[in-house]
Amino acid sequence: MNKPHQYLPNSVTEVKEKMMDSIGIKSIEELYSDIPDNLRFKKELLIPGPLNELEVKETVLSNLLKNSNLRCAPFLGGGVWPHYVPSVVDEVVRRAEFLTSYTPYQPEISQGILQCIFEYQSLICELVGMSVANASLYDWSTAIGEAALLANRLNHRNTVLVPSLISPKRLKVLKTYAEPAGIKVEMIEYDQETGQIEIEDLKNKVNQNTAAIYIENPSYLGFVEEQVEKISEIAHDNKSLFIVGVDPISLGILKAPGEYGADIVVGEGQPLGNHMNFGGPLLGIFACNHDNALIRQMPGRIIGITETIEDKRRAFVMTLQTREQHIRREKATSNICSNEALCCVASSVYLSLLGPKGMKELGELITSRAHYAMRKLNELPSIKTPMFKSYHFKEFTVNFNCSIDEVNKNLLSAHIQGGLPLKPYFPEFGDSALFCVTEMHTKKDIDILVSTLKEVLN
Repeated sequence: MNKPHQYLPNSVTEVKEKMMDSIGIKSIEELYSDIPDNLRFKKELLIPGPLNELEVKETVLSNLLKNSNLRCAPFLGGGVWPHYVPSVVDEVVRRAEFLTSYTPYQPEISQGILQCIFEYQSLICELVGMSVANASLYDWSTAIGEAALLANRLNHRNTVLVPSLISPKRLKVLKTYAEPAGIKVEMIEYDQETGQIEIEDLKNKVNQNTAAIYIENPSYLGFVEEQVEKISEIAHDNKSLFIVGVDPISLGILKAPGEYGADIVVGEGQPLGNHMNFGGPLLGIFACNHDNALIRQMPGRIIGITETIEDKRRAFVMTLQTREQHIRREKATSNICSNEALCCVASSVYLSLLGPKGMKELGELITSRAHYAMRKLNELPSIKTPMFKSYHFKEFTVNFNCSIDEVNKNLLSAHIQGGLPLKPYFPEFGDSALFCVTEMHTKKDIDILVSTLKEVLN
């Protein structure tokens, strides 16, 4: 036999051939046959080396020096946002007790991480106005998919209604979850002037096959859905579940979904003390009302509190584990078998630091700055913002009378990250982009954006 590679024990030809015979293939290439040919990288990877440790460090550092810095926080919206993370959040999550705790199966030695996740669940419930939250999912997208599957299991209906202005990427994940389960995803039209869900179209599409109605509030394009009570009523009159997707930061100033009849609340926890990190890891929020059938069908883990038998001491445990893969295997309610525990810890610290008053002040600050940005941008003759006549939170659409790609290219050359182009997802919007403004954007930053756009567009 050939001498094996010191780090790749299966690199020996004879071992490879035995493995391929076992699974019925003749070449490694057959493993990738389901990947479209145009997506395959057919060139050799230009990896320098071999290098020693010092040389690797020098190579990486020299490459990092090629990066350019933005003049201000990115204005790019669409699902991951620049929010301030207090330093104490990072200090807590970097503690070895949390950093090394992955899955707390043994409650007797995992009380710290279990308590922190329990606190996270409690804080999320208070924030979204629900009774029970789980110990997190991967992100907002997977939370929607899991909510659709839950609705289908609960009422055995096979259609989920979603707004036409849903996040395109979240929609793709939802369909990935739904289609193999035989669930149809149907779009609800929107009012062309306000962007609000078209109630008459919703009424026409709701029927005995409707498992759930899903809305995003604020919407993907940043405006607040103002008909939530009416939509909730339509869902419940039809005995369908009402699922609401939220940006949790908005709940400092907006009514909690539980207060207008949501059965399930999902959302993205990244703004709650988690850095952008080039798009991940994210934190899927999932909460429901106190309905026993809903709770037992929830995906992921729930951490509960109890007491020891002998000395009546408080104890934290993973509860309702009969829903999970490690016990029920293929009969589990979900294939979500992991959790974003470290992101939960960050969110727990963040929410504890801000409290209700801090969340309210933050929401007001973000709204104020976003509306200031819209006013200043509207002063430019070649720009219209926002597209819809509705109240906006931190994101808003900006329409240009020229190529948005060229605008963003010129902004980037001025070290400013522009908005997310919407043409690939909503071609009817033309050259428009989704901008976001958070507490990280000062008045000076907004003025720099406006002045730079003025130069770019002239």
